[in-house]
Amino acid sequence: MSAATNTAGRIVVVGSLNADLTIYCERLPQPGETVHGNGFAVNPGGKSANQAVAAGKLGGQVSLVGAVGEDSNGAMLRDSVASAGVDIQHVRNAAEPTGVAVIAVDASGENNIIISAGANGSLTPADVAGASAAMAGAAVVSLCLEVGMETVTAAAQAGHDAGATVLLNLSPYAEIPAALAGLTDVLLVNAHEAALFLDSDVPGPDGALADWDAVRLRFAEHGVQRILVTLGSAGSMVLDSVGDAGAAPGAGQVTRIAPTTVNAVDTTGAGDAFTGAVAVRLAAGDSLAAAATFASVAAALATTAKGTQAAYPSVADVHARLATA
Repeated sequence: MSAATNTAGRIVVVGSLNADLTIYCERLPQPGETVHGNGFAVNPGGKSANQAVAAGKLGGQVSLVGAVGEDSNGAMLRDSVASAGVDIQHVRNAAEPTGVAVIAVDASGENNIIISAGANGSLTPADVAGASAAMAGAAVVSLCLEVGMETVTAAAQAGHDAGATVLLNLSPYAEIPAALAGLTDVLLVNAHEAALFLDSDVPGPDGALADWDAVRLRFAEHGVQRILVTLGSAGSMVLDSVGDAGAAPGAGQVTRIAPTTVNAVDTTGAGDAFTGAVAVRLAAGDSLAAAATFASVAAALATTAKGTQAAYPSVADVHARLATA
């Protein structure tokens, strides 16, 4: 696996841009059930666009590689991403319409999501090759699975070859080839995705560190050495079989990251805010545990307003909250 030897600190995000069609309701419907909504909004979204905006708002130097349609949703996404200071020269127009996500959000802020790839499905390894100049200056390459596996693997390879840290958010969950696992420096999953990847149960949020250490070893058997497991409102776990430079052997291999308590309004995109924040702090040279601590605050603050990108906090917001912790 590669190490982040590049000192430029640039983050390259490769993947999806979606228009989020969000309906707010008191509770999420059961299969076959219709419920009344109490609000509707169309907002910029998509996991990769969200991660890029989150990183940009948190002070990162970010380039986004993706595709949108030549339609009003595509224009909305370009404007939103660019307004966060993200370089969008590698976001191209596609013949297909912009991807969409249909989202229901209940009164407690929980959600369910259905996505239609649209232009995201047209993203290919050729788009990654076309962004070679951005890749060459990358400290972190951030990926998810809302675009084709061949494209994700090509981006991971390009990041690895550039000496960047390859950060893979294993969402929406899919089985990944061994080659992609081997190119991944940091794997970011929630507890459900971790269990699917390992084909075994994982401990609950209050699980003993020894039990989480067993999970770390199972990931290592699958070729993944550094993992962040998000646990929603219960915080996250850092499972690190590599450790930081200068650390004693075995030091800091399992670290519990405390949650940040907020009054959540909408959890949509909170995981993307977490991913973008981790990318920013890894690009700045932080340890994995320090990056996760920072990201915990950023993700929590992102749930305190409706929507995704517009709700993401600034670096000043995060530092202010950290100062009161």
